[in-house]
Amino acid sequence: MARIQMYDTTLRDGSQGEGVNFSLEDKLQITAKLDEMGFDYIEGGYPLSNPKDTEYFQRVAEMDLKHAKVTAFGMTRRKEIEAKDDVGMQALRDSQAPVVTIVGKTWDLHVTEVLRVSLEENLAMISDSVGFIKSCGREVMYDAEHFFDGFRANPGYALKTIKAAADAGADVIIPCDTNGGSLPEVITKYVDLVRSEIDVPLGIHCHNDCDLAVANSLAAIEHGVVQVQGTINGLGERCGNADLISVIANLVTKKEGYSVLLDNNLHNLTELSRYVYELANMNFRSSQPFVGSSAFAHKGGMHVHAVNRLARSYEHIEPEVVGNERKVLVSELSGRSNIVAKTTKFQLDNDPELLTRILEKVQDLENEGYQFEAAEASFDLLVKKVAGTFKPHFEKVHYRVNVESDNSHEPLTEATIKLTVNDQQEHVVGEGDGPVNALDTALRKALCPFYPALEKMHLVDYKVRVINSAEGTAASVRVVIESRDDQHVWSSIGVSENVIEASWLALADSFEYKLYKDEGTFLD
Repeated sequence: MARIQMYDTTLRDGSQGEGVNFSLEDKLQITAKLDEMGFDYIEGGYPLSNPKDTEYFQRVAEMDLKHAKVTAFGMTRRKEIEAKDDVGMQALRDSQAPVVTIVGKTWDLHVTEVLRVSLEENLAMISDSVGFIKSCGREVMYDAEHFFDGFRANPGYALKTIKAAADAGADVIIPCDTNGGSLPEVITKYVDLVRSEIDVPLGIHCHNDCDLAVANSLAAIEHGVVQVQGTINGLGERCGNADLISVIANLVTKKEGYSVLLDNNLHNLTELSRYVYELANMNFRSSQPFVGSSAFAHKGGMHVHAVNRLARSYEHIEPEVVGNERKVLVSELSGRSNIVAKTTKFQLDNDPELLTRILEKVQDLENEGYQFEAAEASFDLLVKKVAGTFKPHFEKVHYRVNVESDNSHEPLTEATIKLTVNDQQEHVVGEGDGPVNALDTALRKALCPFYPALEKMHLVDYKVRVINSAEGTAASVRVVIESRDDQHVWSSIGVSENVIEASWLALADSFEYKLYKDEGTFLD
């Protein structure tokens, strides 16, 4: 079985994506997680670019990695200077990384117009840089930047650059589709040509500007490359890099004769994907193949009916294979099959009259603007309410939100809430950065003395959407709040013509769901 090396560049190439920023501790934690999964190479950054990357290589050298090799990334030496005297080359050597990846120019346009050196000097820069790092006893990857564009423009020169790296001792040469503009047939054609010219193993590095990075990487594997470079979740500049989550999942579940990671470790892919999103402080991409929350979500009644009978009739793999789960959505398009599937944990399949009432209630509420496919916590509470088993942990008496602002100060927001909790009245005031934050603060003040577990719950996202915009400022709004604790993530919803009331409804559902979930009473 052929081993395909997984080379992760999330910490370097991925961090160049808009809005992506990893702290030093984030980078070290991701390194440990990737090593645990069985990734072969982890590119930590360019040790000369900033103090954080310099310290990363110092800290990572102290880690007890079981499988992965940490890789330092850098460019070829500067023009007209010996490699041993170049500060970039010295930084790569001094990083103590066991593997060094050197990127060099392949496209003659870049050589003459960007680097502004002769074609011959660029070849010498490639050869000298690779040779110097090899002489330091390191494994060397050579990234042939803009290879596919360069080959189209000047195939003879592009091959000379590859051969310069090979002759200097590069262990793996990686043609890069840096602009992300190549089609799979171009990738495979040029990979075959390079393989016919050199004996050094090849890798592939694709960007996603045509939404083909994963397809191009898989096509290159079919034509003999032994390494795929990419990022977790496809993070990266512009449209991102090849998503290694999808590369790995496709390679193991769709092709035969290949192995990746440790024991293929597919069942941890969803966890890995969301772990990186969390450390990057980014929202999960719900439609992401294999690991997204919607990857195995079913909404249409006919689809759900079929999935209930035979899951593979509408799913290309079992979601558990990649650590994901099936999700049945409930909406006005739903049929009885959706409700049956969605309420399995409530054991209502023997109560057709109750199922009908739940479906009718869902359809009525969606006519008012609710969407339960984005708010499963509110749906679970709705089931208990329709079934008559809902017993609130707290009841609102009233609330008031006050916002004060003048020309000299930031706006001050204050929420006053009166609740009944366990037959006691609680009257509290909370301040916040805005109305929702103030309400959240006040609710916690009132409820945490009774329910300490709420301390572990926090809000991670807040979305507002106007439902009937033709009504102008009197339009109804839909608020969806995403919350999490140390084990789960859930969403709740509220709809009202008043955005504060809609927010209160969603917030109250989120707190109720947390309390019911912790009690394990959703089966009552």
